[in-house]
Amino acid sequence: MPLLDDLALPNDEKEMSRRRFLSSLGTASLALIGIGGGVATIRFMRPRVLFEAETRFKACHISALPIGGVLAMPERKVYILRTPEGVFAMSMVCTHLGCMTRYEQDRKRIFCPCHGSQFNLRGVVIGGPAPRPLPRLELAIKDGFLIVDTQKLVSQDFILKV
Repeated sequence: MPLLDDLALPNDEKEMSRRRFLSSLGTASLALIGIGGGVATIRFMRPRVLFEAETRFKACHISALPIGGVLAMPERKVYILRTPEGVFAMSMVCTHLGCMTRYEQDRKRIFCPCHGSQFNLRGVVIGGPAPRPLPRLELAIKDGFLIVDTQKLVSQDFILKV
């Protein structure tokens, strides 16, 4: 019995419509891929700028901060403390998991509400899971104003003499 070569036979209307459907589906798929690639390319070419606050800023006049005073600046994530020895700045970000700490004036401590870490007013850990003290930040005085740089860390014993 001879084999029948069905590719040599003429196509009926059912075969033609299936071929047209698959061809249209392939064309539509390629068009969607091209449009998606074009959109991704255009989005990639547009600049995405993240405007962040300056890391160096003027905090307050030195006379506005009394000895024993604590200035909490949550928008800048900074504490500024004045002791009889001088002034220093600390980060408000807890060293455990990066939560924002709070100054509790009545208890004279800094507290992290997320996991219960506690720090004294020098930034030293006195309780909780925090592994390190709060980092101290660079502090300078210019024309009587305290200038803090949140990007530059200093040693834990740094105190600016006033």
